[in-house]
Amino acid sequence: MKKKIITSSKVPAAIGPYSHAVEVNGFLFASGQLGIDPATSDFVEGGIKEQTEQALKNVSNLLADAGYYMDNVVKTTVFLADMAMFAEMNEVYAKYFKFDFPARSAVAVKTLPKGGLVEIEVIASK
Repeated sequence: MKKKIITSSKVPAAIGPYSHAVEVNGFLFASGQLGIDPATSDFVEGGIKEQTEQALKNVSNLLADAGYYMDNVVKTTVFLADMAMFAEMNEVYAKYFKFDFPARSAVAVKTLPKGGLVEIEVIASK
């Protein structure tokens, strides 16, 4: 097994001892992305919709830097600060996945890093 560590300047810097993504055996395992603007290192203004949009932009940018596309995503995990935000998150999410939807899990968690409202991680395959 040969693994390749992926980093990107187009996503927020890692806030711990982890890689942005790891590629192994034709799969890309991407760490969760928050609704943080990489240019400012701050959450985007607004609520769940805006943070979901930014999180998915970060995912898309990370995938692109690794040579993948959103269509290559086979699994997502969405972490929400409150399940009451699911419908609004889903509305934005649907813009990024239009057909041949990836498998998905969505869970509410007690807290997210830096007090975020949503974090999205993906697994992609070429």
